[in-house]
Amino acid sequence: MMKEKFKNHIHTLQNTITKRLEEIDGKATFKEDKWNREEGGGGITRVIENGNIFEKGGVNTSAVYGVLPKVMQDNLGVSFGNFFATGLSLVLHPNNPFIPTVHANWRYFELYDKDNNLVDQWFGGGQDLTPYYLFDEDAIHWHTICKNSCDKTNLNLYPKYKNECDKYFWNIHRKEARGVGGLFYDYLRPTQDTTLDTLFNLSSTVGNSFLEAYLPIVECRKDMAFNQSQKEWQEIRRGRYVEFNLVYDRGTLFGLKTNGRIESILMSLPPNVKFIYNHEPLPNSEEAKLVEVLKKPKNWI
Repeated sequence: MMKEKFKNHIHTLQNTITKRLEEIDGKATFKEDKWNREEGGGGITRVIENGNIFEKGGVNTSAVYGVLPKVMQDNLGVSFGNFFATGLSLVLHPNNPFIPTVHANWRYFELYDKDNNLVDQWFGGGQDLTPYYLFDEDAIHWHTICKNSCDKTNLNLYPKYKNECDKYFWNIHRKEARGVGGLFYDYLRPTQDTTLDTLFNLSSTVGNSFLEAYLPIVECRKDMAFNQSQKEWQEIRRGRYVEFNLVYDRGTLFGLKTNGRIESILMSLPPNVKFIYNHEPLPNSEEAKLVEVLKKPKNWI
C-alpha cells in the first residue's frame, strides 16, 4: 500500500538526515520525542539545539488518521469521511548568518468515504532556502539540485514547481519573498498519464536529494567569521520568517486549527528574533543587496 510505502520512506529519510546533520554539527545531537495523537496516529519529533552549526532545528515525521476535521472538510469541499496523512517536515536555523535557514516538507494524503473506501489521494511538498547574506553560487547550487531531482521524472516540472514556490513563500504584506525559493507542489494525483508510483518516485527523489542540495552550502560557509552586526541582521530577517509562518503558512495554520501538537508545529520558529521598528539596511550594503533580490523572483539557472 502506498501509505505504508511512503511512511517507511520518510522514516528512513529522517534517520539519514538526522545522522548526517549530527555528523556535520559535531557537538549537538537530536533529542527524540515520540508522541501519540488522541484521535489516531502519532509521530517522531527530533530537535537539535545549541550546536556548533545549528542553533535550532527539527526533523519531524508523523502519520495521523481519523475522522476528517471540519476545517479540512471545508478546505476540500466535502462533508464526510476519514483521512490518513503522513509526512516529514524539517527546519534548520544555523548559528552563522552566512549559512541560510532551510525548510523542507514531503507528504502524502488519503481520503476515504463513509464506508472507508479510498476516494482520493495525493502528494505534496517542496523545499526552500532563506539566506541572510546572498551568495549567488549558493542559490545556483541549491536550484541546480532541485532541477536535477525534478528532471529525473519530467523536464517540465522544475520551472513549474519553482514558480509555485516563488508564489507561495511570498510575504504579501512586505511585498518580498521569504528567501530564494526552491520547489513547491501540492495535490499531485495519479492520472491517465502519471501513475501513483511515478509521483512517489518524484517525491522520494526530491527528498533524497535534500542533503546534496544543502550540506555543501553549510560546509562552504560554516567557518566564515561574522560580527555582532551581522548576527543582528540575521535575527531581524528571522522576524520575516516568523511573520510568514504565523500569517500565511498552510501547514502551521492547519495544525493550529486541528488540535495539532503545538510543540511540533512551532518547532519551525527560530530561538532568537528581533523586530526593530521601520528598520532599513544601509544603501549599497550586503544587507540591501539581499532585500533587493527578494523583491522579485529570480531565475537562478
